[in-house]
Amino acid sequence: MTMKNIAAGDVLAERTTKEIAEAEGTAQMGKGKFIALEGIDGSGKSTQIQYLAERLKEREIRCYTTFEPTYSPIGAVIHQILSGRVKTDNRALAALFVADRMDHLLNEVNGIAPMLEEGITVISDRYYFSSYAYHGVDMPMDWVISANSQCRDIVRPLATVFIDVEPDTALERIAKNRFHKELFEKKSRLIQVREKYLEAFEKQKDLENIIIVDGNRPPEAIAEEIWGRLEKYFL
Repeated sequence: MTMKNIAAGDVLAERTTKEIAEAEGTAQMGKGKFIALEGIDGSGKSTQIQYLAERLKEREIRCYTTFEPTYSPIGAVIHQILSGRVKTDNRALAALFVADRMDHLLNEVNGIAPMLEEGITVISDRYYFSSYAYHGVDMPMDWVISANSQCRDIVRPLATVFIDVEPDTALERIAKNRFHKELFEKKSRLIQVREKYLEAFEKQKDLENIIIVDGNRPPEAIAEEIWGRLEKYFL
């Protein structure tokens, strides 16, 4: 399937919150809304989160932006592994991501679940689909999905936005914006990860609201499409 087809929405039909709830009970908590942005490294997620947060603030909607892995004590270990300073088995790394994600959801200081209960909209740079894609390259994806099931049951995103970008474009962006590459930032790896994202979306299409946008365009055009797809949830 080509990039054009994916960007045009031929992989998955966008699903409503009601449809997701009927499929397997809603896990969207409280009054706040949770949006997760996904994509391979260099896809431009951070930039799009800034655009989206500004849109919400203009409409006086309280929002909080966050990311995974976090900089919690668990997340700090993950960052050391990704930078190559610490070596570990891929299964151990996958488990660390689950632990970091659970703390990200539940900690009392800046946890996602408590914020949603307070009516704050949360936008996260990565959530469990990142684990499905990145760790699904090295181990059975069903194992990774099962390992993250408690996180999914605590909070399921209202929408997961996947910014689909060519690996070559992503690597060019990484080279311009960073002084070093992390563990997964190689073309062959990014190709595999992108394929695993699409596999995961197909596996989870009946349970998740997945929005795929073409990330090879100017940031402003991408931001316009993302808001056009999400605006209805904030009316």
